[in-house]
Amino acid sequence: MAVNTQFSIAVHLLAGLAFQGDRSTTSSHLASSANTSPSFVRRVLARLSRAGLVETATGKAGACWLAKDAKDISLLDIYQAVDAPKAFSIHSYTEQKTCPVSCRIKAALFRALGKTQKAMEASLESITLAQILADMNKK
Repeated sequence: MAVNTQFSIAVHLLAGLAFQGDRSTTSSHLASSANTSPSFVRRVLARLSRAGLVETATGKAGACWLAKDAKDISLLDIYQAVDAPKAFSIHSYTEQKTCPVSCRIKAALFRALGKTQKAMEASLESITLAQILADMNKK
């Protein structure tokens, strides 16, 4: 099963931009920090830009910078911007009509995992990019 790292990379990129302060930086510089390709960084930055979290200048001298103060960006904003997958997914299969578990488990899991997803999103909403930066600076 492939792991989706767009959310953690997006947080990494935004932390890098916030760490730069008022200075802009390039996708190549950010890619080096996140140990990924500049083209992948540009795709993530495009999503963050559409969400109003970063601003970009294209071209040979292209650069990017935060569109908002780090204290005004929550981890939920980032999670939603990159359309990160849900915390849990429910397996897909053909229901076995003769098995009551097979016929009812998806609905029960959907309800339970929906509550879990909402709790996770509430937690992400309560954490700002500025708090991540402050935590990075702790020794």
